[in-house]
Amino acid sequence: MAITRTYMDWNATAPLSTAAREAFLRALDLPGNPSSVHGEGRAAKTVLENARRQVAALVGGEASHVVFTSGATEAANLVLSPVFRMGRTPLSIGRLYVSAIEHPALREGGRFPKDRVTEIPVTGAGLVDLDALQTLLAEHDDADGLPMVAVMLVNNETGIVQPVAEAAGLVHAKGGLMIVDAVQAASRLPIDIATLDADFLIVSSHKIGGPKGVGALVSRGEVLMPKPLIQGGGQEKGHRSGTENLAAVVGFGAAAAAALEDFSGRNAKIAGLRDRLEDGMRAAAGDVLIHGVDETRVANTTFFTLPGLKAETGQIAFDLEGIALSAGAACSSGKVGESHVLTAMGKDPKLGALRISLGPTTTDDDIDQALAAFRKIAGRRRPAGEAA
Repeated sequence: MAITRTYMDWNATAPLSTAAREAFLRALDLPGNPSSVHGEGRAAKTVLENARRQVAALVGGEASHVVFTSGATEAANLVLSPVFRMGRTPLSIGRLYVSAIEHPALREGGRFPKDRVTEIPVTGAGLVDLDALQTLLAEHDDADGLPMVAVMLVNNETGIVQPVAEAAGLVHAKGGLMIVDAVQAASRLPIDIATLDADFLIVSSHKIGGPKGVGALVSRGEVLMPKPLIQGGGQEKGHRSGTENLAAVVGFGAAAAAALEDFSGRNAKIAGLRDRLEDGMRAAAGDVLIHGVDETRVANTTFFTLPGLKAETGQIAFDLEGIALSAGAACSSGKVGESHVLTAMGKDPKLGALRISLGPTTTDDDIDQALAAFRKIAGRRRPAGEAA
């Protein structure tokens, strides 16, 4: 008898939503290039710009400030640049400060040389250490260029909401630039680029139910922009050349619009499911550690450790029980490694943390199946101290 599969890895990628799928398929039938001036080109341009408005609305931005990319990783590499322009005037960025819990797409430093990237520590609770950031900014040498700081709004492993607006205040007091990875926050938190005081936001389509292979860099204004990463035909106002992936962009826009519908009700439902899951886990295994439980988290994420269960062992065990979850970030194909987030929090990365992440179509039956698997796996753990 086949095992029923239950998908609980929405932070890695969200299943394609009905709205995104329908919009994507309609756009496939448009023959024109959005840069062409004939009727077919204008029709393609119309749906492209509609999608741009939809993505902008998701983050409280302006449509003219949205640059479409091939995904969040490309958006990060575009904006993490030591060379910017203020209009036609070159602007030098001296150093990148990136939090220790960032996604690898940002921790790698983009186009900055490694010796010009500094890590911002986090507290044991998993929050960016604002005192440490203030000290780093105070020590920054302005003669080298302006400081740039990159902090995610929601951590992809713990689900903890980071103090982005507070960090931005410190950065702007120093005259620097604030980059915010909003990939895990989009559709799970209300986002407004101005309220966050961010200069740039990074968002991704496939995290919100849109197609894979498309993302966006959203800027606060149009004057200050990084040196283009991809040059050529001048699409996206010259910020990202190459004919836009129209069908994927349109699907992204539809997913963004759908994410704003019944926002509060949807996330309240997910929070209730998450809480029932965690209550059931504690009842089944009193020693389970749920990381970040005392901090403000998004509604859908549970990052937990079962003492005595390695991450790779746990991931395989849950998969065999029909539960798709992950061991932290899904950033390397087929790779299960130690969590850099737990390391940054001062915890033993060998604890073996696993992440369950829920979404709009998660049901009570899914929670029941996950808890049944959890009870079975927790019950057959190797006793503490017993050799492997």
